[in-house]
Amino acid sequence: MSSDEKTGIQALERAAPTKPMQPGMAGQVGKLERQEYEYIRHGTQCLIANFEVATGKQLAPSIGDTRTEADFVAHIAQTVEIAPNEAWIFIVDQLNTHQSESLVRWVACAIGYIGDLGEKGQSGILKSMSARAEFLSNSEHRIRFVYTPKHCSWLNQVEMWFSILVRRLLKRGSFKSTDELRQRILEFIEYFNNTLAKPFKWTYKGRPLMV
Repeated sequence: MSSDEKTGIQALERAAPTKPMQPGMAGQVGKLERQEYEYIRHGTQCLIANFEVATGKQLAPSIGDTRTEADFVAHIAQTVEIAPNEAWIFIVDQLNTHQSESLVRWVACAIGYIGDLGEKGQSGILKSMSARAEFLSNSEHRIRFVYTPKHCSWLNQVEMWFSILVRRLLKRGSFKSTDELRQRILEFIEYFNNTLAKPFKWTYKGRPLMV
């Protein structure tokens, strides 16, 4: 699972309806419609997404008002519940919520770890973020995390899926409330999974840059 949060998704309602283009309108070449540039803000939502690398599908998305440590743990828990006894690998960045005390405690409980976790900031596995990350990325664990290097978010394939979401839904959308925004995102995910989902070709065959 390639997982990450897309925060600050705005529920923007256009102040006037979008209209179709008319023949002969100057300066509008290539545009399909006329979209109102003024809008009304109705708040924001945070999407925590799982891009399944093998199939290209989105699984067990979480959408809510916040992106807290507890939100991420709840998201991982609901994802693992799909197949609670199977092995899971989550590819994530090095955000602190992805290496938290509560995540370590949840994973330890889920995999039946009986060792001493220590105390946050004091000792053991919970002492520091690096110690927690080492435990969470242990390859012997049934549920583990792989952390991308800093400043390398492009290595996480869910970022590519986020760009699809923006282009196909958010960029030209108009949403009257956060509830409508949340519902439209979930509907888009269902549509994407049924009609568009496929693994990304994770290669680069372009020509070398010329100076």
